[in-house]
Amino acid sequence: MAAHDENCPSVPAAPAGTEGVVDQASSVALGAHGLVKTFAGATALAGVDLAVQAGTIHALLGGNGSGKSTLIKCLAGVYQADAGTITVHGEDIPVRQMTPRRAREAGLRFVHQDLGLFDGLTVAENFGLDSGFPVNKLRGIRWEALRRRVDELLASYGIEVRATDPVGTLRPSQKTMVAVARALADQQDSEFALLLDEPTASLPEDESRELMAALRARANRGQTIVLVTHRFREISEVADDVTVFRDGRVAGRGPVAEMSTATIVEMMSGAPRMEESSSGTNRPVHPAQRNSHPDGSSVDSPAPLFEATNLSSFPLSGVNLTVAPGEILGLAGLAGSGRSTVLRAIFGDAPLNSGSMNLNGVSHQPSSPADAVRSGIAYVPENRHRDAAFLDLPVRENVSATVIARYWRRFVMNRRLEREETQDLILKHSVRTDGTEQPISRLSGGNQQKVILARWLRRNPRLLLLDEPTQGVDVMSRRDIYRSLRSSAAQGCGVLVASSDLDELAEICDRVLVLVEGRVAAELIPEDSGRDVLAAAVMSAAPDHPAPQEGP
Repeated sequence: MAAHDENCPSVPAAPAGTEGVVDQASSVALGAHGLVKTFAGATALAGVDLAVQAGTIHALLGGNGSGKSTLIKCLAGVYQADAGTITVHGEDIPVRQMTPRRAREAGLRFVHQDLGLFDGLTVAENFGLDSGFPVNKLRGIRWEALRRRVDELLASYGIEVRATDPVGTLRPSQKTMVAVARALADQQDSEFALLLDEPTASLPEDESRELMAALRARANRGQTIVLVTHRFREISEVADDVTVFRDGRVAGRGPVAEMSTATIVEMMSGAPRMEESSSGTNRPVHPAQRNSHPDGSSVDSPAPLFEATNLSSFPLSGVNLTVAPGEILGLAGLAGSGRSTVLRAIFGDAPLNSGSMNLNGVSHQPSSPADAVRSGIAYVPENRHRDAAFLDLPVRENVSATVIARYWRRFVMNRRLEREETQDLILKHSVRTDGTEQPISRLSGGNQQKVILARWLRRNPRLLLLDEPTQGVDVMSRRDIYRSLRSSAAQGCGVLVASSDLDELAEICDRVLVLVEGRVAAELIPEDSGRDVLAAAVMSAAPDHPAPQEGP
C-alpha cells in the first residue's frame, strides 16, 4: 500500500464494536492503493488509498464532486481507473482488469441510491430478476422453490417482509433492506464486502435508524460494509472508521470515536469550520425576538404573512398554521404525516376538502400552481429530478425558466442578458459549474438544488415552500442553501420547510410544527427546546403500522 498522508490519522487495527470478529477485523477486507482517474484531463482521483477492515462499517464522506462516487464506480468496474491496485481479501487486482463481472466474482456487492427494484413485482420476482429463476426440467419457473428460498433469506436478515409482498407496498427502509438482501443472496457472511451509496438519502429519521441498526447487526456478524452518507448522526451511531475525501484526495481518515463533526467538516471544506452559533450572527431568530425593543419590552407583532385555518386534504385533518414575515417555519413528522401535502395544498397542487388560507391578508384559493406563482409563492419540490430540474437543458435555461418573459425583445430572445444574469446568480448562490451552458444533469445534486433555488429566489417570492431542501446534498452545499434561505427571510420572505432531517429543522427554523397522522401535535422553538426534544416529539408518535402514503 502506498504511504498514507502524514496529516491523516491511520486506520486502527481493531475498530470498536467488532469484538466478536477480532480475527476478521485484524485484516483488510477491501483496499485501494494509489487510484488515479482522470476525465478529459480533469483529475477525479489523485492517488487515493483506502483500507476497510473486515467486519466493520467504514464511512466515506466528502462534498459532491470530491471523488466518493468515482471511487465506488472504479471498485465496481463501471469506470476503469488509470493507475492503482484494488485488493479484496488479500488478492491484488490491477485496476485495468476490474470489470463489473470481476468485481462480483471478487465478492463486492453494491446497493445504489436507485435500488433497481420494481414496485409492481413481488419481492420474490425482484430476486429472480437479479439472480435467476429456478426452473424444472420443462424450463418452467419453480415459483414455490423461489418463494421459499427468498423467505428464508429475508428471515435470516431479520426483514419482516414476505416473498409474496409487492415491493410497492413496502416502507422505504424495507425496500433498502430487500435490496441489500438481494445483493448478498449468493454469498456467505465472511466472503464479501457490501458498498451502499447514500441508502438513507430519502428516508425519514425513524426508518433511517431502523436501517442503520440492521447494518450494524450485519457488521457485528462479520459483514464488511462501506457506507456513503451525508448524515453525520448515522456515522457517529454505527460507523467504526471514516475516510474523508476532498478534491479527489483523501483529506483525512481515522476511527469515528476520534473524529468530531467539526473536524470532519474542516477536512471536507479545507477551511476551519465557523461556529456560527457562538457569535449568534447566523442563528435563526424567532419573530418575537425580531419585534422587541433593546430593553426587552415587546412591540406589536406584524400580521401573519400567511395563515391557514382548518386545512383538510388527505391525510390532513384540521391543520392550522401561520407564517410571519421573515420567519422560517418547519414541518416535522413521520412518513405519511402530511408534511408534503401542506406544501402542495398551499401551492395549488392538492385540492382542499375544507379550510381557508390567507396571504398578506387576502384570501388565497389557488386554482393551480401557476395561480399560486402569480400570488408570489414559490415551491421547491422533494424530487428535483422528476419535478424541478430540466435535465437536458443548460444551467442558463433552468435558472431562467420562471422569468423567461423578461428576455423577449420584439420576438427575439436577449441571450446576452440571460447569460449575464445567470452568471450573477451562479456567483450569488455559490453554484459550482463549468459555465452557464453546462447541462444541469452534469452538476452534483447539491449544485442542482442551488440552481433550482436560485430560479425561484430571483422572483423575490413572498412565501417560499421547500420539501426536503437538502436531501442527498453534501455539507458545503447545505451551508450555501441555508445561507440563501436566511438571506431571503431577512428580507421579509416567509419560508415553510418540510423535512425529515431533524438536525436541519433544529438548525434553521424559528419554529417547528410536528404533524402526526395529519394533525398538528406539537409546536416547538428549537432554539429553546433543542434537537432532542424535537426528536422525542416526532418519534413518540411512531405508529405500530406503516403510515399511509401521501400520494405522488
